[in-house]
Amino acid sequence: MPDVGDLVTASLTVAPYDETTSAALLVTRPDGTTVSPTVTGSGGGQTWAAPVSYTLAGVWRLSWTVTGTGASVEHQLVSVAPAPGGGGAAGRTYATTTQLANYLGTAPPLDSARLLRQASVLLDTDFLLTAIYDVDTAGIPTDSEVAQAFADAVCAQVEFWGEVGEETDISGPLEGVSIGSVQLQFGAGDNRTGPDYYAPKLTRALASLPSDKIRFGVALGAC
Repeated sequence: MPDVGDLVTASLTVAPYDETTSAALLVTRPDGTTVSPTVTGSGGGQTWAAPVSYTLAGVWRLSWTVTGTGASVEHQLVSVAPAPGGGGAAGRTYATTTQLANYLGTAPPLDSARLLRQASVLLDTDFLLTAIYDVDTAGIPTDSEVAQAFADAVCAQVEFWGEVGEETDISGPLEGVSIGSVQLQFGAGDNRTGPDYYAPKLTRALASLPSDKIRFGVALGAC
């Protein structure tokens, strides 16, 4: 599967063919725009090739039109991935890939940017929705201790996903964890049938913050 930024050679083999065979290529990008790259033939009309530069993630359609002997129309669908490390939609991220590398003590995953955004969204929605702390215009904590704790928290979550997988769901985790007035209790006893969804070091990073730096306003209770 190609990535965004790849320049590849699209090719077509025609049969039957002879000196009257000719081929043209129409490339339809995921956004609906089209381009017709220069096509060159070889083998007396048997093989045709054209350069295609993948500039967008998504599904591309390559439509070959053959005229003369072997006349036909052939469509090829190509799935293009985002550039490695590019991730998806932009959003607030509490740690950089450099911070993640230093936290892990090793080279981070190629999709670190996406994982850090996902972990930051998890932190925002599951822990910080009612929290009160000083931020800048981008929503990033202005207090260095809070910013460091948030960075440690999302890095811990990415590390945790690397161990158990991103799809690990809540199945009886975190009985009795408290962060200020926030209390998380998702199951106990026989309800503990699976691993926690939250990294234990994530909750510890938040719990280490003094109350004069951040205040968690609403207790979540048992879910």
